[in-house]
Amino acid sequence: MPHLQPAPLKLALRNTDDIELWPASLLRARSNAHARLLARARRVLRRKRDGVYLAAELDDGLHALVPGLAREPGLRAAQAALRDALPHTRNGLEHVIRLPLHRLHERLQWLGLDVESYSVQVGLPLVPEPNWLAFAGFDQFQRPLWLHIDAARAWLRMQAAALADAVMLDAISGYRSHDYQLGIFERKLARGLDVAAILAVNAAPGFSEHHSGLALDIGTPDAAPAEEAFETTPAFAWLCKHAGDYGFVMSYPRDNPHGIIYEPWHWYWRTSNA
Repeated sequence: MPHLQPAPLKLALRNTDDIELWPASLLRARSNAHARLLARARRVLRRKRDGVYLAAELDDGLHALVPGLAREPGLRAAQAALRDALPHTRNGLEHVIRLPLHRLHERLQWLGLDVESYSVQVGLPLVPEPNWLAFAGFDQFQRPLWLHIDAARAWLRMQAAALADAVMLDAISGYRSHDYQLGIFERKLARGLDVAAILAVNAAPGFSEHHSGLALDIGTPDAAPAEEAFETTPAFAWLCKHAGDYGFVMSYPRDNPHGIIYEPWHWYWRTSNA
């Protein structure tokens, strides 16, 4: 069966502390044993820490995809999210709620970071995750792109406007969970880097703008993704001239006060209501 591409903004990712609820149509079966279930599923419970598929939601209820599902941390919250309908309006899904930050201190302590001192040092606030995100198409690597609904609308309008000017903008990445950001640190620590070296390139878990769903990394087909050379492309020149019209600003210019390297590819949608 072909993998169909749903229309942007018509699907939502439900988000809880430990588990994400994915539309099944956006996931690929990872084994023959699961293929039939996923083909009939509405949503799939996916563990945030490692991406493992936990259960498939069918018309007759949840079907476990792992042993010991009942003992899975966060299962009750995920089941409650399955039952709770998202509010709708004529223009789409609205009323984004921020998730609590009670698990974040545990993650930062594991890295040996104190929340208050790190926040003061880098001048960055803690960033809660939203309780749901909108599907905004696929990124440059054909992964589903999840964004806050307002940022998703602005991104799609901006991308279309750039294309009308013969400039192609690609999304490299959008929303990232706290757990995803921690995984970046874990992989780099395993390669022998220390925390200080990683923090020069990556914000600590809980401090990345990507957690909000309001930030995305932008690229273009004729440039390597997330490289400083992006600033030499027509796509970057177009963004510098027009991105503000759609609410996007570049977060980390050269010599930014946060000590983060220059990132001409990283843009953030600013609003007082998000």
